[in-house]
Amino acid sequence: MAYDLEEQEQIESLKHWWRDNGNVITWIAIVVLLAVAGWFGWKNWQRKQAGEASVLYEQVQKAVDGKDAEKIKRAATDMEDKFGGTAYAQMTALATAKALYEANDVAGAKAQLQWAVDHARDDEYKALAKLRLAGLLLDEKAYDQGIALVSGDVAPAFAGLYADRRGDLLAAQNKNEDARAAYKLALEKFGPADASARQIVQFKLDALGGA
Repeated sequence: MAYDLEEQEQIESLKHWWRDNGNVITWIAIVVLLAVAGWFGWKNWQRKQAGEASVLYEQVQKAVDGKDAEKIKRAATDMEDKFGGTAYAQMTALATAKALYEANDVAGAKAQLQWAVDHARDDEYKALAKLRLAGLLLDEKAYDQGIALVSGDVAPAFAGLYADRRGDLLAAQNKNEDARAAYKLALEKFGPADASARQIVQFKLDALGGA
């Protein structure tokens, strides 16, 4: 009987504990299950988005190959509106910018590069977009805007390119001392494998003269 009484007390204690805490545990379980379901739902949605973006990216490439500027712009707009969070969108922006520039649509090219600067999900694409946009601003004599794009911290792979572009923008303003400093930094940042880039920068540096 003592054993049965002890067991009964344990059962009653458990009932009291569940009455006090059961709702909390139930809600925790529900939240966990919802989080798991949400995670799987999010992953499925991402896969679906990536698949649809891949199909649209093929259309972008066909438009680029066909050199049809209007089709290129429509496809790029669709990509950025519908799948702006995917890797395909940043790829589309850079490819479209190049195609539009070659079609003499500089404004369209700038718009695509600016989109990539603002929305690219990967730093490498963002850095490349800034570099190319700074080049277009150099052509337009918008020197300060261009310098702003290629200043500040950047991944080591782009450090030499950024310094070189700063040198171009500064040299165009006849700020030769600052341009020389930028070109010298570019030479420091370019590695041994960048022999052709180093030659070009050295040529620019020699053309400036001075120390």
